[in-house]
Amino acid sequence: MMELVEANWPVAIIAVVVVILAAWWLFVALRRTKVTTDTSDVLDEGHGPAARNNALIDAPPAAVQPDSVPLETAAEKKPVQAASGSGDDLSRIKGVGPKLVAILHENGVTGFSQIAAWSEADIDAIDAKLGRFQGRIRRDNWPEQARFLAADDTAGYEGKFGKL
Repeated sequence: MMELVEANWPVAIIAVVVVILAAWWLFVALRRTKVTTDTSDVLDEGHGPAARNNALIDAPPAAVQPDSVPLETAAEKKPVQAASGSGDDLSRIKGVGPKLVAILHENGVTGFSQIAAWSEADIDAIDAKLGRFQGRIRRDNWPEQARFLAADDTAGYEGKFGKL
């Protein structure tokens, strides 16, 4: 065996070099990603207006409502009027954060007693105004939480919904 290696050592070295070059070519040379960038700007000569602005540019002006038309129709009427006083800390309801508190205040909801008195229609009306938070009222069961908090029943609340 040793005689075979001594007689063919140059062939063995060439074979090792060929294997190393083939491995490099497979793992490095073929993996190069060519990145091309377009440095032109939409404001360069020959380009049209930016596509994202076309909707604003081509849109008709907003219609102006006359003063004689009421601002709120019956369908858009706030479901429950704001309670007197400064209101409750609505963020104590699980699932209600600062953004939802602001949205609820914009819609005249300031107290637990208001939320506790919501009907299904009231829930649907407010839920439609919650934007990306739609569905949270029923999923987090705000009316039931509000009933416990309006009655100041901390033990009942914590028994059903966990610690405040």
